Amino acid sequence: MTDDDRRLKYYGPGDYGTYYQIEQAAELLAGFDPSAAVGTVSDVIELHNAQLFAANNLLPADLTESQRTRVQEVLPRLRATVGKYFNSLNDTNLASGITDVGYEYHEDLLQLFAKYKVYERCAAATMLPVLDGLHLGLGEMLANQSLVRAYDEELRERLLARPVNAEHLIRKHLEKAGRRDVHLPPSLTPEDERALINAYLDSEQANPNFVELVTTARLKAGGAIDAKTKLKAQRKHREWTEDFFKENAGIKTGCEVSLSDEQTEPVVASSDGMLSKFTYSRLWLEDTLDSPSILNNFLYVFEFTERSMLLTLPSFQAQLGIVDRFMRTTGKESYPAGAAFQFKESCSWLQTAFYSQFLISKDVELEAVIAWFFSDYLRDEFNAANFRYVPSSKASSYLEKCRHIFAEMESVAKQFALYVENGELDTGLLAVASEQVRYPDLPSLMVGKYIYPATGQDVQTILHLLFSDQSHLTYINEDLKADDAARLFIDNTVAYNDFADYQKRHVDFLIDKGVLRDEGERVWFANTKQFLVLRDVFNNEAASYYHYRPETRAVIDQMVTKGWLVRRESLLTAPEASYFDYCLNQHEFSNGPDLRNKYLHGAHVDASDEDEHFRTYIAALKLMVALVIKINDDFCLRDDKGQA
Repeated sequence: MTDDDRRLKYYGPGDYGTYYQIEQAAELLAGFDPSAAVGTVSDVIELHNAQLFAANNLLPADLTESQRTRVQEVLPRLRATVGKYFNSLNDTNLASGITDVGYEYHEDLLQLFAKYKVYERCAAATMLPVLDGLHLGLGEMLANQSLVRAYDEELRERLLARPVNAEHLIRKHLEKAGRRDVHLPPSLTPEDERALINAYLDSEQANPNFVELVTTARLKAGGAIDAKTKLKAQRKHREWTEDFFKENAGIKTGCEVSLSDEQTEPVVASSDGMLSKFTYSRLWLEDTLDSPSILNNFLYVFEFTERSMLLTLPSFQAQLGIVDRFMRTTGKESYPAGAAFQFKESCSWLQTAFYSQFLISKDVELEAVIAWFFSDYLRDEFNAANFRYVPSSKASSYLEKCRHIFAEMESVAKQFALYVENGELDTGLLAVASEQVRYPDLPSLMVGKYIYPATGQDVQTILHLLFSDQSHLTYINEDLKADDAARLFIDNTVAYNDFADYQKRHVDFLIDKGVLRDEGERVWFANTKQFLVLRDVFNNEAASYYHYRPETRAVIDQMVTKGWLVRRESLLTAPEASYFDYCLNQHEFSNGPDLRNKYLHGAHVDASDEDEHFRTYIAALKLMVALVIKINDDFCLRDDKGQA
């Protein structure tokens, strides 16, 4: 079928494919003759799609008023034609009436069957062979709740018939934002589900992506996945990964760090293909061996933060690539550990390991620097007494160091929370505070410390249109295109009339909201301070209010009044708190390393694996340094009285 022959299909207002068919929809509506004989079922479904264009006011901008009136007048009769066709279907004529429905109309067909109660008039023995003849897959059937309810037992039998059908269960229970809904037959029991998933794991058809989802599933009493099933999945996925890399060398990616005796710059970054290299100056590191400078090196040399002391370590939606967002199988409770995040994790771990070992070679322990921060620096610099951090013993094994540092991390977090709540640290209160630390709940010394985008439609639309690579405003032609609309405006002189008609309504929205202005020769930002703040909250999912200058804070206050932004106070931003939860526990995510719980609960598998415990210890040091950075920023902002 050529593009000219392709049937009309309404994909929704957020899809480019919809806008390309506006003219075709208008022609079909204009040519509709209610007195003409009804054609095939595909003709009827096409009429249904045409009325969706009109119902959502997606028609050519150059239609006259009389033409628009004609469209509105014809809609009731068009809908009646669709209804008459589907209301006539029953057991006797279904097979003859429903033939040659293309894939693009499968979902519409099932929805129209439900709307006009065809399932209630047709037995499973009639309906299911017809759907099979149209090559509807089981996944398409399970996406329609009315069909599943009508043919409960029959679909249960189909589901249990093949191990590969367990993928539908995994999508239902574990996959985040699947391609379509999955409705399971009411008669399907948890025992049925567990048996099907285990058969899938034992089969040759098991897909590593779905197996991986089972490996990170959160266990629930009476659920489809129990501890034995999860362990089986973990072993199968580990075995598959090992076998794969025995025969596939893979692509060399990641991070390398090295020390230079000649280099004067603190750090020089380079790349070799997909391998990033960081070379550090021995002279610089040897000249910065005092405790304040060591911590500053994590800020400015290893770049654990950006300019306003927000951690760079978390995963951010803005850093997820196309593969991460649309081609990976992601769990419902999974941390978004995309390629950019995994690269940052690798680099920051390696940098921490490298620096820790360098400091040891100079007879400096990083934990001793952390202890100085809490016991001396906070007292001397901010008059915050009684804080303490007890370093691990040098003679301890890495297993013992891990257990110790996780306990101390919780202790200092509780100490800071008590200080904020009471204005001083009473160590007696610390002794009776036994609850586990909740990192999202750690308080701040600063009221309204962070700003976040509100959930309102206006600001979410603004952020999407300006900064998303899925915005309708990223492409005009081969000479005027960019990864996002903001970059398109910055790098090019783009006039209002350069945009297509379907794009102009989005530009009009941004102009109406005071985000853009039409200067004649170009469309430009109405307020650059407003633009920069919006860019920050898009990229980092938060921004630090007191790190902006007073004039920019005034613009932020205006956006808060408009309902675009909200201000909240906490020690960590929401993405930072999620990162801590991902690394340390399973409060929020099911796919994290769960480091804190494993070591404090004694759940690590091999107590003698010093390599594993060393890796964990470095990860814990990194988190501890990050916590120090955030606590220091909070005190600095308080004493600066919020003056940027």
